[in-house]
Amino acid sequence: MKEEKPKILYVEDDIDLSFVTKDNLELKGYEITHCKDGQEGWEAFGNTDFDLCILDVMLPKVDGFTLAKKVREINEDIPIIFLSAKSLKEDRIEGLVVGGDDYITKPFSIQELALKVEVFLRRNKISSGKNSSKSIFQIGAFSFNSHSLELSFKGSAKRLTSREAELLKYLCINLDQVVKKEDILLEVWDSDSYFNSRSLDVFISRLRKYLRDDPTIQINNIHGIGFILSVRQS
Repeated sequence: MKEEKPKILYVEDDIDLSFVTKDNLELKGYEITHCKDGQEGWEAFGNTDFDLCILDVMLPKVDGFTLAKKVREINEDIPIIFLSAKSLKEDRIEGLVVGGDDYITKPFSIQELALKVEVFLRRNKISSGKNSSKSIFQIGAFSFNSHSLELSFKGSAKRLTSREAELLKYLCINLDQVVKKEDILLEVWDSDSYFNSRSLDVFISRLRKYLRDDPTIQINNIHGIGFILSVRQS
């Protein structure tokens, strides 16, 4: 049976850029749904089961950050890549805070975008059809299933994004051990660039927020080295 093409939602109001980008991604074997504004993108998202989103930040009607927040309200796992002419560090960080997995500044290389799309789709496929390595972890009062991406506490479950789950799994595997920042970046982000380093800080903050209901759990920053996940004996 013929394998179904990965479906990508691409929201971009620059017609010339979107034509070139869409054409190149289709040549890579992806099924692209292009929308010219945020409202159209939101409507398309509700009608199709997409595998990945590529969102311009400055969009008519509904901007990319707002669209990403709406997407995250109903799907916490789908990879979201932002495209933007805004290159300030604060804009990149905001993109991560609202739920983005990556942020590419314009003008960008089509090859770079295609590579990131491939990496995220492969990572999500691995997350949904995992290998036989350990997947269930007990973290204090929390139970974490890295296969289903679920973090459970007293009967209530939260679904993590694939990257959040990868990061938490890496910390769980190395429980009570200091893990170097560069090792985490290479394992989870595939790159130890400055931007990914800032991204890691954002994701660590998210995990701390998710785990805060159990005060015995700590993710400490070891200055200049990395992080350590530990559970204090009550």
